[in-house]
Amino acid sequence: MREHPAQPALLSAQPAAASETILAFDFGEKRIGVAVGESLVGIARPLTTIAEPASEARFAAIGRLIGQWQPARLVVGLPCNDEAGEHAIGTRCRRFANQLHGRFGLPVALVDERYSSLEADAALKQQGAGWRDRKAVIDAHAAKVILQAYLQEQHGTARG
Repeated sequence: MREHPAQPALLSAQPAAASETILAFDFGEKRIGVAVGESLVGIARPLTTIAEPASEARFAAIGRLIGQWQPARLVVGLPCNDEAGEHAIGTRCRRFANQLHGRFGLPVALVDERYSSLEADAALKQQGAGWRDRKAVIDAHAAKVILQAYLQEQHGTARG
């Protein structure tokens, strides 16, 4: 996955010097998957899915997570197509990233999330999860895939 340039105020592509907690988001119109990771160890894990219908309730839930985890930075998945262009929801993801930066004052990196949901779904299937179980957690697992790709880029290791 490639990191995409965002607005200059959003993007902090500098690797972390010390261990930092990072929250990642798989933005969707109905749900937002959230994952957490540590930059030093380079490992991400699914955290939760925010399914609040109202924008203010979504940001309140995100604010609680930020308060709890105290991340140094945030990562937002940017849907791209096979030709490395942005998917139709890309504009909304960029807006969401801008809102995160504006509300919480943290650096935000946009990362190509191509196939993150498919990869998350395949991993959950491999663990034996049925469709209903997968549907409940797939967004958080997709956020984990996005964050893991970001962490691997920061560590200079291949995705896999």
